[in-house]
Amino acid sequence: MVSVGERLRSARVRSFIGRDEQLQLFTRALGDEPPEPFAFVLCGPGGIGKSTLLRRLADEARTAGRTLVELDGRFVSRDPVDFERAAGRFLDVPGTVLFVDSFEHCQWLASWLWYQFLPRGADNAMVVVAGRLRPPVHWTTDPACAGLLYVAELEPFSEDQARSLLTAADIQPELRERVLRFTGGNPLALALAAAAGSAGWGREEMWAPSADVLRTLLAGLIGEVPSAAHRRALEVAAQAYSTSEELLSAVLPEEDAHQLFAWLRDLPFMESTHRGLHPHDAARETLAADLRWRAPNAFVAMRQRLADEYLRLLRDAPEERGWTVTDELFYLFREGKTLARLRTWSREDEVHDRPLQPEDLDMVLRMAEETEGPASAEIVRYWARRQPEAFSVYRLVSTGRTVAFTARLALPAPADPEDLAADPVVAAAWKYADAAAPVKPGEHIGISRFSIYPERYQIPSRVTDLSSSRAHAESARARGRAYGFAVFQDAQTWGERVAGTLADTGARPRVGEHTYGVFAVDWREVSVESWLLRFMPPGPESVPSGPPAFSRTAFDQAVREALPHWRDPAAFAACALARTRLAADFTDDPVEELRALLRQSVDGLAADPRGVRAREALAAGYFSGAPTQEAAARRLGLPYGTYRRHLRQGLDLLSEALWQLETHGAR
Repeated sequence: MVSVGERLRSARVRSFIGRDEQLQLFTRALGDEPPEPFAFVLCGPGGIGKSTLLRRLADEARTAGRTLVELDGRFVSRDPVDFERAAGRFLDVPGTVLFVDSFEHCQWLASWLWYQFLPRGADNAMVVVAGRLRPPVHWTTDPACAGLLYVAELEPFSEDQARSLLTAADIQPELRERVLRFTGGNPLALALAAAAGSAGWGREEMWAPSADVLRTLLAGLIGEVPSAAHRRALEVAAQAYSTSEELLSAVLPEEDAHQLFAWLRDLPFMESTHRGLHPHDAARETLAADLRWRAPNAFVAMRQRLADEYLRLLRDAPEERGWTVTDELFYLFREGKTLARLRTWSREDEVHDRPLQPEDLDMVLRMAEETEGPASAEIVRYWARRQPEAFSVYRLVSTGRTVAFTARLALPAPADPEDLAADPVVAAAWKYADAAAPVKPGEHIGISRFSIYPERYQIPSRVTDLSSSRAHAESARARGRAYGFAVFQDAQTWGERVAGTLADTGARPRVGEHTYGVFAVDWREVSVESWLLRFMPPGPESVPSGPPAFSRTAFDQAVREALPHWRDPAAFAACALARTRLAADFTDDPVEELRALLRQSVDGLAADPRGVRAREALAAGYFSGAPTQEAAARRLGLPYGTYRRHLRQGLDLLSEALWQLETHGAR
């Protein structure tokens, strides 16, 4: 006869996936006298599989004939005497293995356990501790413990391991990709998806778990949430690609952002990166799915708040921050139109770029010849000589290996005959511009001329994502940019991907053995901010407000775009603000009347005591002729940070005042 316990242990062994390193090391230590290491710490976020691994290690210890003591930190008394009483066999019986799960619930015992309890263990005794928190620093820095302590931060399952689990659970092949995207390899989320089976699935791109599954995931992955403010902070982190304290402050102005950020940072499923806090995939998707199910309007409103802040930053952030703002905006829109969904967010394929260096040129030319042929390589050589600053070289973050390069050219009008003769693609772009709406002297075109990633040529990748983000950020900041052009060898496929956002020029220039599609946007017709909003997933927050259907976000961006051009009537006339209802109401000289209204509205801010400094900041920054905002701050005798605070308040007050005129028409 086989006992129930034996049958359960056999089932655990058969269904166990991964964790080979931890299992092998523990099994080897069981056979050592004395065991080395003797203390194992398993840590990681909720649902990562700590308890499952703990039970599997306990099965190995039983099979080896060891005595076991199993404790749960959730039910351990605060009195060390009670812990010692419960774990007494660890002190008295040689070879005993002590297992403590959920150790984060009795973390106050850590120092006593390490310095007073464990040193008194019986011969060949071992201890395994599992919890969400890493062990205290004094555990890992004690030189006496070298070789005696093993710490494992458990990672999500690999894609192959996750697929194996879903295959074993008979999840239909066409559904597995959705589950993989949602769970991010988290064992708990995978197990719940497997338990749910293939029944009841809809046609959504993302897995839509039931309310019961979400409740279980939230409890397992996230645990207790102290307050409604903390939950809102989690909801920000669920939608934003990365969360900084400044972002929290901007989208939750009524809350204590410093306290909330510190709380988020300490959560075990949060990773601190150079861009901010980044939640593990399963926790992020669970929070987002829960909010979308529980309060769909609040989900859309939070996304809109984040979009508003990113669009504000696109103009105001330091230059090097601009591309990350665009990158994070596209992440927010990843469930929207096709082009936004095609962006990749794999941390394994993350790249960073740097300007082209002379020593990079030979590698860049080899990449170009390998993917597009010798004729294209010669054009790369030409542009590397003419505009080396336009080139970026990309390396994998994980290994440092150089894998790709891009080139984003800026070409002033009139077109240079040498450029036209050297590059058929650039010649085609200029020909289209001349026929459609000629570029005036003082204006220029931008063209993403090359995107060469030999291992992933012409398919979506983090290289194309990053280059696209930089191109959009550059377009947002550029003055006098008439057109933006993108170039793709597979014109048919990419034409479908960019439909609705870029116009197909119809040009198919030939370079060597290949033809290329050229796609365009006229930045004189649409602001970059308004163009980016085309990727926003549909929602009730987009409310039209006049010709040509400006949302509040687009209107605010139009105001911010117009202010820097106020002193240049020709440039001001090309701004999006000139196409709002405000301008449509003017008849004699719409541009001059709109400029006068803008100036009057700024002056009108001083009627409110809180708007006096805001009015001064706007006037100094945009009307006084100060060449930079730093110079405007000096004119007012203010520290730059203080000036920026007043300027931001002024922009908010001005946008609100003009929006009331836009929507109600009351002058």
